[in-house]
Amino acid sequence: MFIRKIFFLILIFTLGSCQTHEKSSITVTDVWCEYLTNPQGLDVLYPRLSWTLEAVRPSDFGQRQTAYRILVASTEEILARNEGDLWDSGRIVSDEMQHVTYEGKPLVSDETYYWKVCVEDESGVQSNWSKPAYWTTGLLNNTDWDAEWIGSDVVFDPAQQDCNIPDPWLRKSFRLDAKPTKAVMFIASVGFHELYVNGKKIGDDVLAPCVSDHTKRARYIAYDIAEELQPGENVIALWLGTSWSIFTPYATDDKPQTPMVIAQADIHTETKDSEKITVRIATDASWKTHPSPNRLSGIWAAHKMGGDIWDANKEIPDWKLVGFDDSDWKQATEYHPKLKLSAQKSEKNLLFDEVRPVGIEERPDGSFRVDMGVNFAGWMEIKVKGKPGDRVDFLFSERRQNEITFGIKSAYIIGKSGEGTFRNRFNYHSGRWITIRGVRQKPELSDIRGWVVRTAYEPATTFECSDSLQNWIYDRVLWTFENLSIGGYIVDCPQRERLGYGGDAHATSETGMFNYRMGAFYTKWLEDWRDVQGVESMGGRKLGNGILPHTAPTYLGGGGPAWGGICITLPWLMYQHYGDKRVLEDNFQMIKGWLGFLDTHVKDDLMQRFGGEWDFLGDWLWPNATAEGMNNDKPETLCLNNCYRVYNLRTAAKIARLIGKTEDAERWEKQAEISSRAIHAKFYDEADHSYADRSMANMAAALYGEVPPPELRESIMKRLEKEILVVRKGHIHVGITGGAMLFKILREAGRDDLIYSMTSQTDYPGWG
Repeated sequence: MFIRKIFFLILIFTLGSCQTHEKSSITVTDVWCEYLTNPQGLDVLYPRLSWTLEAVRPSDFGQRQTAYRILVASTEEILARNEGDLWDSGRIVSDEMQHVTYEGKPLVSDETYYWKVCVEDESGVQSNWSKPAYWTTGLLNNTDWDAEWIGSDVVFDPAQQDCNIPDPWLRKSFRLDAKPTKAVMFIASVGFHELYVNGKKIGDDVLAPCVSDHTKRARYIAYDIAEELQPGENVIALWLGTSWSIFTPYATDDKPQTPMVIAQADIHTETKDSEKITVRIATDASWKTHPSPNRLSGIWAAHKMGGDIWDANKEIPDWKLVGFDDSDWKQATEYHPKLKLSAQKSEKNLLFDEVRPVGIEERPDGSFRVDMGVNFAGWMEIKVKGKPGDRVDFLFSERRQNEITFGIKSAYIIGKSGEGTFRNRFNYHSGRWITIRGVRQKPELSDIRGWVVRTAYEPATTFECSDSLQNWIYDRVLWTFENLSIGGYIVDCPQRERLGYGGDAHATSETGMFNYRMGAFYTKWLEDWRDVQGVESMGGRKLGNGILPHTAPTYLGGGGPAWGGICITLPWLMYQHYGDKRVLEDNFQMIKGWLGFLDTHVKDDLMQRFGGEWDFLGDWLWPNATAEGMNNDKPETLCLNNCYRVYNLRTAAKIARLIGKTEDAERWEKQAEISSRAIHAKFYDEADHSYADRSMANMAAALYGEVPPPELRESIMKRLEKEILVVRKGHIHVGITGGAMLFKILREAGRDDLIYSMTSQTDYPGWG
């Protein structure tokens, strides 16, 4: 009897631990937590776990998941024993592989959670366990923070042509009795930061952290520093970059315009007697500060984003090392901004795609023109020689005929050695051509190199076809998208203003999600949109209602209903691509507020023009738009924006039904139907089967919003076909707003022939 019990227990353990003799048809490959691989410093109380599957025999059919089991453990050793002391989901009969919510013991700040998953295939055969993964928690409660905001005492002077603030160094020395067993530093900054421990830079990220609305929020990053700490004397050093700290919309009464930082680490050690000791290092007025050799070129405003100015005569090589004498450095200045501290839940910015110059031209005025071979947004490294004190200027241009575009420039002041290397630190450039002024001899090609800087989301797919033009277009689309993905949002342009337009997001979000793993990126950007709600864009007034500015987290810029409407479009696209219901729930109040704001501008069931000159844009930048008037105040704009509002209403109703908000869903569905009839009655041309100005943008918008009665939809599609193939001779004639709607309508209708016609033209207007 005893032997039979033992056998039975062994059998249960074997089945429950995903170890079987029969081979499963599927295996778990990639695993993620909150869209990220092994994320550090999460402040999500109920994180979601996801995985993908791979067929063991790809030539077979019908492989699928029928059940799963997740283990979460407090140590790697416990997890290796196939135990989950924090959570064992047990066998769950489900094919769900995305966003499985952690349901274990309550999470604790600054801890590591190890997890893995196994699945059952279509025959009930269990797979092997996935590779172990983990996530770490951040500081989950405001009371966990013991640090103070600090910086230098230099405050921005907007009257200067270039910023007056030297990017400050900060350092703190301390002693440890033993090598740490664990030490994580959490750092949030207004402006950028770099972290050094005993002279070594921690992490490979640049331009950290991602951009946030610094009237409300600062996002922190978790850095594991245990390996670099040592028994005895240690030093932690921070380098702050001015950047967004002087951005005008982020100016508030509770903080001056200057870079500042808050940082905290609990350092855990264990003595020979097994006594556990925790030392807390936190920023406060006891830290020392000194100006660094770097400062901002420009003033971080439109056409004045500038670059970096490096003065090699102010270099102090040992400033971040143990034993450096900082006795003559100033005490740090404490600040008290009223900012919410939350984790950066998106990928960091990293360097990608090294770019090498293809030519250098010597010019009659003694300057040199470098051709990098491609337009890109990122960092430069340039070796220079000259006399001590010489200033070398670098002027960046996106156009062959211009020496400089959009005020993008940097400089290097040569030190005593007569040579040095300029390298970006807290800014980035955009362009293809670099004019170098102030050097005394022609640089070598090997003296110059660049890198693309972008948020480090991962690719999700590849594409290649037999048409070389389509391949080229696809490649350039990806290059452009990547070069605009800086700081956890899509910038409209990386040189002129760096704003996060909702209209651009409306046009490009599916491009992002079809080609990259954008879940964390867009989740972060939606948090930015929630932060800016209630503030108008052009005037900057804090109205406190559901209005949205046209950009986030940057406030400024013009736009229209399709810009603010991203608060509905983007969550819905994320649900369609990722099955993410939480993103619908998290953004529902923002959606409700936005639609409520639009309701205040409705008359006779039609939305009326509202705001100032740049607040009711419709389609944007169609061919010949500058000649026809981009910011037109014509009936076609009213038609397009009303169609988009109806699309927003219908989409919001779908969201509401999915999350159980039936009353809201019914109200929005009714509004959409009433407004559709009003649009159709006012703008439909019965003889021509078109809307308003007969443009493909307005026909696409009407179809996109499901405005036409169902029996007319086919006739309008035929008229749209005629507009593309006959009237425009196969060419595109929409801007970014109408274009996004047009291509989605054609894609869903299976009209690849019409899409191909527009993308294959080699004369204007056409991508070829």
